[in-house]
Amino acid sequence: MAELKPGDEIGGFRLGERLHSGGMAVLYRADAVSETAFPVVIKVPRLGRGDDAVNVVTFEVEQMMLGALQSPHVPRLVATGDLTGKPYLAMEYIEGRSLDDWRAKAPLAPIDIVRLMVPLAGAVHQLHCQHFVHLDLKPSNVVYRTNGEAVLLDFGLGHHAHLPDLLAEESRKAVGSAPYMAPEQVVGVRCDPRSDIFALGVIMYELATGELPFGDPATTAGLRRRLYRDPVPPRALRPDLPEWLQEIILRCLEVDAGRRYATAAQLAFDLGHADQVTLTERARRRWRQSPLTRLKRWLRAAGWEPAPCPPPAQRNAAAPIVLVAVATEYDQPAQAAALQETVKRIASVGADYRIAAVSVIKPYPVLGTSQPEDSGGNQKLRHLVRLKHWAMPLGLPAERLTYHVIESNEAAAALLQYARVNQVDQIVIGAPPVVGVPALGIPYRPLLGAVASRVVLEAPCTVTLVRPRHSERNALP
Repeated sequence: MAELKPGDEIGGFRLGERLHSGGMAVLYRADAVSETAFPVVIKVPRLGRGDDAVNVVTFEVEQMMLGALQSPHVPRLVATGDLTGKPYLAMEYIEGRSLDDWRAKAPLAPIDIVRLMVPLAGAVHQLHCQHFVHLDLKPSNVVYRTNGEAVLLDFGLGHHAHLPDLLAEESRKAVGSAPYMAPEQVVGVRCDPRSDIFALGVIMYELATGELPFGDPATTAGLRRRLYRDPVPPRALRPDLPEWLQEIILRCLEVDAGRRYATAAQLAFDLGHADQVTLTERARRRWRQSPLTRLKRWLRAAGWEPAPCPPPAQRNAAAPIVLVAVATEYDQPAQAAALQETVKRIASVGADYRIAAVSVIKPYPVLGTSQPEDSGGNQKLRHLVRLKHWAMPLGLPAERLTYHVIESNEAAAALLQYARVNQVDQIVIGAPPVVGVPALGIPYRPLLGAVASRVVLEAPCTVTLVRPRHSERNALP
């Protein structure tokens, strides 16, 4: 098919400015013959003589993915042209700024890296929840709307657990952008959502140092080096980087997907709570592995087979972020014990959970009153100690637990906001207080208007209400 030019018409659209000309497709701004509610971009695959046959497959894949995904993090599909006629994809043009603009200014300050990566990781998590793995995450495929929301582009290499994998059927060779491909992609595995987490780690490394952790290899041998060779630790290139950021980046870049973050939501959570990131040897690393270690890894890599990968949504379900609302302003031993037992049962299900213990307290003056202990800082510290005391009997690993004291006059609103921002999967909270006089035959009933009642009504996730057993309530003074 002859290459189109601005002014040509296709499928009821008049082509405008050419935005991008790549190896697989050409993008144009477009004007619709009939009015559309938002700007449109036309993507036309390269299908001429000499073009790669995989372009046909990626066109079909992207058409399927855009039709299947429903999310603000994906451009809206407007119309398509069939391969038997004039193939094209008409989709929403995202008004915003590309992550590539920031990549060009790297190295960036940690605060800017967090500002960019938290919404990006959140967007990736939401698509994983729809059984989709992108497999081609890189700065040029990310645009931020003016409200800061991240939108992913270019879905032609993606994998959907419920749709045919046309690329896998076409070829078992590595497919993707060489600098950002995960080790399992190098050997042809296309179904693991943690491959996207590896790519997020590469992006963070690049934003933090201005360098690519594995270069830009042009051969299969070059690609395979990431199976056995560590990247230079970011702090060796930029000593002023905080240890917590190196910990997060190198965890994303682990060869074994099982050692990376279990979900992109957990990655976003750590980025948003840097002060509670558990530091390991990764955070202190200042050089690559020794030649002997590299040789051992090279020998293992020769026959390396990654573990089977579950569907993305199933993986997310096995690695929840659980918010536990602990009322540290009140002395409720029976309720606290009931919460502990519930959390123990949740934690016993799998090893990839994250528990966020949250307490909401009334705001205190920052500078305090006539009593020094009434300052906001002292109050938050006191409640933080109480949270940690509550969590001690759980016996959970430090990396699975975080503690958060929020000052707010609206406890329910604060808990709901925390759950939304951190993409919490489950809230565990004490049941509303009850009223009744059993001795007079008046049964217990929940007290309407309580914090837990509002959380149940408005929560964006599952809510588990916990109430002590009747005997435990009666035992209280």
